[in-house]
Amino acid sequence: MWEVTGELMDSRVRFLIIGAILGAFLVAAPPASGQDLESWELGIKYPGEDPTNSFVLSEVGSTKVEFFVENSGLTEITVQFEYNIPFGGSHDGPEEESISSGSNETFDLRISGIDVLSQDAEKKEKFSITATITSRQGIPDPLASSQNREGDLEIPPIFDLVVDISEPFGPMNAGSDMILIVTVRNNGNTQDGVAEVDVRDDCPLLTTDSGLDALMTGNIDSGRSKDAELKITASESHPKRHCDITVSVTSKRNGASGASEDEVRLTVEPPPTGDQGSGGQVNDVSEAEDSIESNLPAPGLSVLSVGLLAALAYTNRIEH
Repeated sequence: MWEVTGELMDSRVRFLIIGAILGAFLVAAPPASGQDLESWELGIKYPGEDPTNSFVLSEVGSTKVEFFVENSGLTEITVQFEYNIPFGGSHDGPEEESISSGSNETFDLRISGIDVLSQDAEKKEKFSITATITSRQGIPDPLASSQNREGDLEIPPIFDLVVDISEPFGPMNAGSDMILIVTVRNNGNTQDGVAEVDVRDDCPLLTTDSGLDALMTGNIDSGRSKDAELKITASESHPKRHCDITVSVTSKRNGASGASEDEVRLTVEPPPTGDQGSGGQVNDVSEAEDSIESNLPAPGLSVLSVGLLAALAYTNRIEH
């Protein structure tokens, strides 16, 4: 009997030992669901495949960012996305997507609504994309595993020179000069300057003094302007007509693509033909004197009349 009991105890001990070993293996081995927790990846397709490269915004403050989710796990995952956009921009991107097992899905994030003119050129700020797993194979995931990726948004340089010609106060006479003020304003978001100035007109007897060379000296800061005087001369033989004057400028930083022009119409009148002031009064006085002199009797007739009267008186005296 003791032998039977000893054999039973030995069997139980062996069973416990084997169970303990199997339990240790089971505990040491990670569950399949645990292996799937990190079997996915969120990524951004950077310009030039270099994370240090920025996404440069367009002149209207927009750009497109491509990003992807790779699922190398054994189950389908459903991912929820959140976005953080700098510079007060707005976004349009997927809110939630399902990615099947063993697949890689690419999505578009469109960024817009950024006022690039109110920002300094080449300024950078980070945007971010956060992806969180909400379910696996349709079953809610209580762990809510998430990943975050960032990138740089860069403000582009905007070159925008605008030229303006002052309006003439009135017509000018042939044989005279007129000064017009030409202003160039930098409406861009970075420093710029005038590379070339061109003045044109459609009146062959009109000349323009190139006083606008002063516009090409130095640079113009963003939001600032520079003035110069344009002297216009009409020859004495200039006929009466309207003349269109055009001034165009090109940008130092943007060349012909940054050209701007303005046009103004100038009226040329013929020179005055006579003076109606004091000279006219002198002429009137002279004409009056001539009229008075013409109304006086001629000197020869007066003498002759006196002589005849004297002869008659003398004859009458002799007769008596």
